[in-house]
Amino acid sequence: MSRNMHSQAPNGAIYFFGFIGAAVWFISSATTLLAGALGVLKAIIWPALLVYEAFRFFA
Repeated sequence: MSRNMHSQAPNGAIYFFGFIGAAVWFISSATTLLAGALGVLKAIIWPALLVYEAFRFFA
């Protein structure tokens, strides 16, 4: 079990840095507090949106 956890660690770090980058991007482009809060939510789900748009593009 410990061996499996260590093999997933780099993926978590990549997702974390992606989340931080997306949050900074969305919050810095927000003009209102509500848009900033929506930006944090977008930063959480951006990988799912990316995959969805890629599937829609290739389908």
